[in-house]
Amino acid sequence: MAPRAGQPEPRGPLLQGLLLVAAALSQPAAPCPFQCYCFGGPKLLLRCASGAELRQPPRDVPPDARNLTIVGANLTVLRAAAFAGGDADGEEEAAEGGVRLPLLTALRLTHNNIEVVEDGAFDGLPSLAALDLSHNPLRALGAGAFRGLPTLRSLQLNHALARGGPALLAALNAALVPLEELRLLGLAGNALSHLPPNALLRPRLEQLDARLNALAGLGPDDLRALERDGGLPAPRLLLADNPLRCGCAARPLLAWLRNATERVPDARRLRCAHPPQLHNRPFLDLDEAWLRCADSDAKGPGDVELTGPELEASYVFFGLVLALIGLIFLMVLYLNRRGIQRWMRNLREACRDQMEGYHYRYEQDADPRRAPAPAAPAGSRATSPSSGL
Repeated sequence: MAPRAGQPEPRGPLLQGLLLVAAALSQPAAPCPFQCYCFGGPKLLLRCASGAELRQPPRDVPPDARNLTIVGANLTVLRAAAFAGGDADGEEEAAEGGVRLPLLTALRLTHNNIEVVEDGAFDGLPSLAALDLSHNPLRALGAGAFRGLPTLRSLQLNHALARGGPALLAALNAALVPLEELRLLGLAGNALSHLPPNALLRPRLEQLDARLNALAGLGPDDLRALERDGGLPAPRLLLADNPLRCGCAARPLLAWLRNATERVPDARRLRCAHPPQLHNRPFLDLDEAWLRCADSDAKGPGDVELTGPELEASYVFFGLVLALIGLIFLMVLYLNRRGIQRWMRNLREACRDQMEGYHYRYEQDADPRRAPAPAAPAGSRATSPSSGL
């Protein structure tokens, strides 16, 4: 039917475009997995938090999910290909070569009571860039736990390694080898007595968080590993809240910090824990001469002897105090000089009167007329006037 005069013709392409948009919006979105919550669609954020009911990663995560967060579950063991179809018995499903979440870039697994991470636990996540395993009581970690993560840039293991001991630290050192693109590594709150060597050797590492550990210091080998060749930027290091041992072994660290303070943003917060003489003193404020080796025969481990400059400062302070006391005393004498003169005059007169008294008594005692009569000799007979003799 031809359009009437004065009426615009219908715009076919515009109408078709509107119909396509309406059809796209009317299509049902991918369902949210059981026991999980989807925010803004699975492509943005998917959060699973169901307490102890969730004992393994959900199987029905949409394949186009970008961010997956599981908090407060009871996963305990992450078996091989746990996010690519691996079941609780360690068997894997054949689903497109084991890749079920090709677009997943961020995986957060905090507070899930994870104790064991097996080899290949994160296989099938080729796009993963951020992994957070913080606040899990890890006891065992496979040497190949992080294999198949070529794009991983951030790995957070804060408060997760304290219960594993040296064996877990050695396993972590081996597991870090394939992570060539790692930029951020979080190891805070793990009671580490030393840092994993491979953590310092990651070529593109930008920041290493080692706060709240048991580090007594960094040795020359650790400091050399932090240097970069070929124009690569040197990594930043966070070291606050570690019990530094301020002995002779800390001299390389002190010299390095003074030349590279910008690489340790919290350098001003570093304080000594040993020896007792330097306890709680800012590390950067120490003189290198104060960092002395302990004498194991006369002192306990870590004890050092305070050096001459500190004793000299004590003597100077004591002298200043004595000078101040003397100045105050002289000021008191000057302000009360007339009273002091009067007091001295009275004292002199009192002394003169006392001496005159002593002189008078001496003269009286020396007068021969006041000497007593001599006594009669013993055995002589007294004569009377009437005796005629």
